[in-house]
Amino acid sequence: MSCGCGRSQFFNSHIHKFIGQTVTIFTASGGVSGCGFTGVVLAVSCDFVRLVVQQGSAPSNPLDYNYDNCYDDKRYDNCCYKAGTVVDIPIDRIASFVHNAI
Repeated sequence: MSCGCGRSQFFNSHIHKFIGQTVTIFTASGGVSGCGFTGVVLAVSCDFVRLVVQQGSAPSNPLDYNYDNCYDDKRYDNCCYKAGTVVDIPIDRIASFVHNAI
């Protein structure tokens, strides 16, 4: 990863190695967000880490084009999918980055 991240470039490069792996990130914040976020690292930029914290479900019947049961789900290519949940965490708010040693 090469960007003008300044002094956090080493940390960003370290996190970048874990794209596709499950990690836990604790933030310097209050409330529930201070309890940490566990998810799969999707992307790392100079400013944010993006985690998928809840995967969307597969369509209940991909051959059924009846949208009556989709409700708030997203529709792509004539199928109904749940989008899941993504969290963007500012790099400068990370208090701890927890990952497997291997």
